[in-house]
Amino acid sequence: MIRDFKMPDVGEGLTEAEILKWYVQPGDTVTDGQVVCEVETAKAAVELPIPYDGVVHELRFPEGTTVDVGEVIISVDVAPGAAAEQPQTAQPAAEEPAAKDSAGEAEPQGRQPVLVGYGVAATSTKRRPRKQPAAAPEAQPAAAALQGELNGSAGTVTAAPTAPAPAGPRPLAKPPVRKLAKDLGVDLATVTPTGPDGIISREDVHAAVSLAAASIAAPAAVPVPAQAPQPEPQQQPQPEAVVAGGARETRIPIKGVRKATAQAMVGSAFTAPHVTEFVTVDVTRTMRLVEELKSDKDMAGLRVNPLLLVAKALLVAIRRNPGINASWDEAAQEIVVKHYVNLGIAAATPRGLIVPNIKDAHAKTLPELSQALSELVSTAREGKTTPAAMQGGTVTITNVGVFGVDTGTPILNPGESAILAVGAIKLQPWVHKGKVKPRQVTTLALSFDHRLVDGELGSKVLADVAAVLEQPKRLITWA
Repeated sequence: MIRDFKMPDVGEGLTEAEILKWYVQPGDTVTDGQVVCEVETAKAAVELPIPYDGVVHELRFPEGTTVDVGEVIISVDVAPGAAAEQPQTAQPAAEEPAAKDSAGEAEPQGRQPVLVGYGVAATSTKRRPRKQPAAAPEAQPAAAALQGELNGSAGTVTAAPTAPAPAGPRPLAKPPVRKLAKDLGVDLATVTPTGPDGIISREDVHAAVSLAAASIAAPAAVPVPAQAPQPEPQQQPQPEAVVAGGARETRIPIKGVRKATAQAMVGSAFTAPHVTEFVTVDVTRTMRLVEELKSDKDMAGLRVNPLLLVAKALLVAIRRNPGINASWDEAAQEIVVKHYVNLGIAAATPRGLIVPNIKDAHAKTLPELSQALSELVSTAREGKTTPAAMQGGTVTITNVGVFGVDTGTPILNPGESAILAVGAIKLQPWVHKGKVKPRQVTTLALSFDHRLVDGELGSKVLADVAAVLEQPKRLITWA
């Protein structure tokens, strides 16, 4: 018997997801709970487990396809050896009349039980139109001919099948390399691997792009028919030759996490009136404390760095100035003050900027906060951050100092009223006890929503963070 598995709602209010990678192929045996694919939504990359035992019958969509929630993505034969039954989804839509309520409106069809994320939204969500196939059946010969020219081949043109079956062993490449190849339009099957054990590297992909560009830049000579001379033709600028080693331009589709980030930042920048204040502070004592904590037995095995003490300093400042930990409710025209702190940490990942947060950070001890920070960073780097980890943040820290940057004007994470940017910590001349001495110095920048945070409150918060980092003993005296 064939069972269909549909794309689940892996996040709150999401209507589609892109299939990044299949971990199974037709004919593979799967078990209940086994991860079969990785998908990327507008919020995060998520691995999907299959809820059946059986043998993979069909993969409905190839990698790189954006699929609507509720679409069948894989079918499994749960009774191998028995007569296969036709999936219900293969019936024409006309044979499945939608139920109607008392008002005569069609009710939404039932959806697949949610395996990951928050659950299906109670109300229907408008989906954007699905992308049309790259080429209609009538246009496939022309598309194949174009592909033949790019590959330097000439001969009989045959239309490509609509659902090509995998031929030969699958090229070996890591997920970031596969994504790079997809963004550059490179077929990994045509790339010559140079990595260990036949693994395709990023350099191999770029080399394939360069080879294709060179073949396009120097096509075979084609006779040009003579044309009648035109009266006084105008001089037209000639396009420059393709730069050696690669194409002149690369187009990267805006989707997934990066698309959601762009929309959120534009919405935040043009909705909340931003104000940014700066302070430069001597953090020499904090850096000494960091070194001492690294050898403390209570912090053994934990990651201790300046960001940990910056986070603790911000939590102390919020406790002294709770009005900064709030949000603006436009619909209700209310300021919502949060009595908990879900501390967001901005993290740069290959898929774009994400801001996972540490739940109830205000209630954690320093070792607990260190452990939570380590797990958050490691999960983000591995691309395993869940949508739940990015929900409900109240205030954010962004560490631009790791890039050697002194400071910046960060944009608020949507729904929050403040974000703290931490600059690079550098040895600089500083007046200390009446004398100019080399000290560890950094610059802090606090952006806040001026609708609910005025200059006094914002200044107090920033000054408190700076005071704690200048004199870390205030972590005790102000606690």
